Amino acid sequence: MTRHVYDTGSARTFLGLPEESSTFEESRVLVLPVPYDGTTSYRPGARFGPEAIIAASRFVETYDEELGISPACLGFHLLPEVPPAGTGADEMTERIWRAAREVLGKAGDRFLLTLGGEHSVTPGVVRAFAERYPDLSVLHLDAHADMRAEYEGTRNSHACACARMRDHVKTTVSVGIRSLSGEEAAAIRRDEVPVFWAREIAGRTDWIEKAIAGLGSTVYVTVDLDVFDPAIMPATGTPEPGGLSWYEVCALLRETARRREIVGADVVELAPAAGLHAPEFLAARLAVKLVTYAREAEIRDLDGGPALDE
Repeated sequence: MTRHVYDTGSARTFLGLPEESSTFEESRVLVLPVPYDGTTSYRPGARFGPEAIIAASRFVETYDEELGISPACLGFHLLPEVPPAGTGADEMTERIWRAAREVLGKAGDRFLLTLGGEHSVTPGVVRAFAERYPDLSVLHLDAHADMRAEYEGTRNSHACACARMRDHVKTTVSVGIRSLSGEEAAAIRRDEVPVFWAREIAGRTDWIEKAIAGLGSTVYVTVDLDVFDPAIMPATGTPEPGGLSWYEVCALLRETARRREIVGADVVELAPAAGLHAPEFLAARLAVKLVTYAREAEIRDLDGGPALDE
């Protein structure tokens, strides 16, 4: 049975879990906040994203109606945030890598969920995972290709995130892309990067199997929240029209978890907007969904319960 007691008190815990069930020792999920947006090119504010997701998570129901299980039984431990580096994006990328490497060294088989921050936080985390999983592949959900060699004087810009991930892994599969430069289009063709364009997949499901087929056996998932249509996710630094829906993204993540091993994930690019609370809740719910899909078998062992559609 779940050991979670829903709590909206003053404790700063993920999902509003009691502090005693959110310790490092008791938790199967480790949550790493990275409040950084030092290379943002349009609307800043992603540095406030992790805290907004954590706050919203306290109001996410801990029972998953789709799978019929309660992921809170895993325990979610909030790690100390990775503080921004005052010396620029290159040092910040190294700082994130060192932090993620240290956590993974202590994590055992626990799940590391990173909360950004802008998308430039991801390559450092991916580097740490790639050192642990030599066959790692990356499922990249995003409105933007993020394949620039450099942007505004740095190779570690948010606009270079996928290019930098590919420095550490052989395979990336990008989903939801609908904005890129000519340079990036040329790089995609040259390197034969698998891309599932938003205009070609919106409203369909037949592409999901093809996307998963391009991934290796172990997968890191990075979700830039601007992959969603801005009608439901306007609170991002660089929103783009024509994105994916909640159920399209969830279908992809659930099927990926069932066919591959998702070993880690991040949710990035929430830039909270005054008066708009739905995006913060969406981000928190998505983070929990990701963990639930990735650790479904473990949750069933701990919490039990058949899926509602079975």
